[in-house]
Amino acid sequence: MDKNITSADELKTIRRIMEESTRFLSLSGLSGIFAGLFAIAGAMVAWFLILRHGSVRYDEFFRSLSEKQTLVLRWQLIIDAVMVLVLSMLLTLWLSKRKAKLAGKTLWTPVLRRLVVNMMIPLVSGGIFIIILLIQNHIQLIVPGMLIFYGLALVNAGKFTYGEIFYLGILEIITGLISSIFPAFGIYFWTFGFGFLHIVYGLFMYRKYEA
Repeated sequence: MDKNITSADELKTIRRIMEESTRFLSLSGLSGIFAGLFAIAGAMVAWFLILRHGSVRYDEFFRSLSEKQTLVLRWQLIIDAVMVLVLSMLLTLWLSKRKAKLAGKTLWTPVLRRLVVNMMIPLVSGGIFIIILLIQNHIQLIVPGMLIFYGLALVNAGKFTYGEIFYLGILEIITGLISSIFPAFGIYFWTFGFGFLHIVYGLFMYRKYEA
């Protein structure tokens, strides 16, 4: 009986070591929650401050502005989105580093490097594509583009971290595709995709792996 217990413990240990060597497991569920809250805050800034108190009809709103006003508005929206991204990334790194330290592990591992590379390919491609959309004045497709390329990045990342990331990526892609059908309501889809989905994912991950 004791031998069976010992063998089972050894198999669990071997399985855990193999999993840790191929997957990045220091990702904190709290980072998803805060990323969602940052996204919602960014949407509120765009909604009430940048887009003049709730104007979501991109085509109609931008046609009513002069060229100079349009340029200023674009930069304000870009800065808003970049701030959400930077704050989310910094907090994710800090929480992951904290989780790794508590577990006695190193944050920057070969697995994390592979994860970052696989995420950056669609993210950089998406960033370039969005810049092209911005230059060509296809404002209504920017939010769908962000959601789709971000979803692709998460699908890629799912191979190197928790499997739930893969399914979050699929949901982001679906949200982006639906958003492209209803481009006038991009700010709603931004709030749902980057906000609500992240919060639900973060709560689920925290309860499953950290609580």
